[in-house]
Amino acid sequence: MTNDDISSPAPFAIGLPAAAFAGVRSRRFAAFCIDFTIVSIIAFLLSGVLLVVTFGLSLLALPSLWPIVAFFYNGSSVSGPRMATPGMRLFDIELRTVGGTCPSFLAAAVHGVMLYLSWMFPPVFLASLVTPDKRCLHDILAGLVAVRRPD
Repeated sequence: MTNDDISSPAPFAIGLPAAAFAGVRSRRFAAFCIDFTIVSIIAFLLSGVLLVVTFGLSLLALPSLWPIVAFFYNGSSVSGPRMATPGMRLFDIELRTVGGTCPSFLAAAVHGVMLYLSWMFPPVFLASLVTPDKRCLHDILAGLVAVRRPD
């Protein structure tokens, strides 16, 4: 087997220029802060409504409400035509599949949950320092890539 038989991988997941990944890490962190705040506000309001409607009987189910809100928030916003959450749109970032298409609802939702879970294990973010397209471990597992939105 010679070196000619081994095809080298493309430097970036979907063949985009390096400019599409410029500043993605810092923008993603800022977008995450905004999205985390939005999900927290939605979960807080929803838990308040559920507490009133169920006369406090939903108190034991409320801890699981935040991940459920995050699942649907990320799934519905990233799988939509803009391919980004409101925080990502604010910082001109969008998520695409490795093939460059719009992610499915399930892929986007699972990616969002893995992103929030990644904050419990910060070393997984170090993968973005060694991958050429600045993908974190949860991006790689979900098959998504974050890029700057084209002008």
